[in-house]
Amino acid sequence: MMDRMPHPTDKAAGPGQDSLHAWFRLLISLMLMTIGNAGMWVIPVVLPVVQAEFLIGRADASLPYTLMMVGFGLGGVLMGRLSDRFGLFRPLLGASLAIGAGFVLAAQTHTILGFALAHGVLIGLVGCAVTFAPLMADTALWFDRRRGIAVAVCASGNYLAGAVWPPVMEHFIATQGWRNTYTAVGIFCSVGMAALALLMRRRAPAQTAASTLSVQADDRDMPFGLRPNTATALLCVAGLSCCVAMAMPQVHIVAYCTDLGFGAARGAQMLSIMLACGIVSRLVSGALSDRIGGMRTLVLGSALQCTALLLFLPFDGLVPLYIVSAMFGLFQGGIVPSYALVVRENFSTQQIGVRVGTVIMFTMLGMALGGWMSGKVFDLTGSYHAAFLNGVAWNLLNLLIAVTLLMRLRRKKLESDPN
Repeated sequence: MMDRMPHPTDKAAGPGQDSLHAWFRLLISLMLMTIGNAGMWVIPVVLPVVQAEFLIGRADASLPYTLMMVGFGLGGVLMGRLSDRFGLFRPLLGASLAIGAGFVLAAQTHTILGFALAHGVLIGLVGCAVTFAPLMADTALWFDRRRGIAVAVCASGNYLAGAVWPPVMEHFIATQGWRNTYTAVGIFCSVGMAALALLMRRRAPAQTAASTLSVQADDRDMPFGLRPNTATALLCVAGLSCCVAMAMPQVHIVAYCTDLGFGAARGAQMLSIMLACGIVSRLVSGALSDRIGGMRTLVLGSALQCTALLLFLPFDGLVPLYIVSAMFGLFQGGIVPSYALVVRENFSTQQIGVRVGTVIMFTMLGMALGGWMSGKVFDLTGSYHAAFLNGVAWNLLNLLIAVTLLMRLRRKKLESDPN
């Protein structure tokens, strides 16, 4: 019997790119990121309660967030390698167990060190890390024509978690206590992630065509006219500095509102609004970057974030803080994904994975450093105004690097095409 002639839509390993299964998988990835990233956004809500119970300063109370973000950044590289080798199912299953154990153990501890280690190792390094960079990388493999919007939707799960979890945590902490709430959240996350992981057992299809990039291969050997490692180092510093600034409102808005006398519930609502607006920002920035490029999108996002940080200084009333929090979310949500686009547009295709992972890791370290540093500045000065100014200074460093790289990119294009 003659073999059937292959059809163009046939895929050797089942459903392929842009298929119905790919969109279903994107929905599951969004749900996994929303649940798995709970650990990042519950700490700002529980911070005032933990500080009061453990009788510690604001900087020490910020330590769990710092360690969690350090683990989150380092774990993204480690878990990404495991996902490349074994697929997502095993790392996701391990993450579901780790996150559950982390929340339950944190609920049982009576020291800030034990509380911080549970967040840094179990919730961050082994748990949340699987539900960010590896999920975005997997999504990119399942899409071709709609890859940009698909990755943006997946990345929005991080902010969706930030919009959902703070008000939920604040309600149950107020009514059930933080320890009972942590235990219940751990069980929910563990069961929910394990069930969703079962739907992620299929391996991603192999890429069939190289992505269309905006620069020539020779240019990618010298990104921005610099050695690749030098350009990567500058992007790492930029990522670190923008996220030090970004962490100030995200980590401390609940405590700030408590200090102003508005209460933790108002702060949790502001954080939720901030991150809900971040979802809009992430999607709009993704669409914008398709038109103007990742580097220009990064410069624009950095300038707008700096503006929003400055607005926190003169406005400390309840209604103005709601408005400024929403503006901050709308301005900064697309910054971190822009780094992946910048690397993709300007570096050699053989180096994209490791360089994106490295730069994103530094953004996570920036969030970790910013959360702790803002608390330390508060402890030293007794005011969050100084902490906001510290964030503005770091933001200006980010903007300086981004503008410098953009100018070098423009100069290279003029030299290659003087007409």
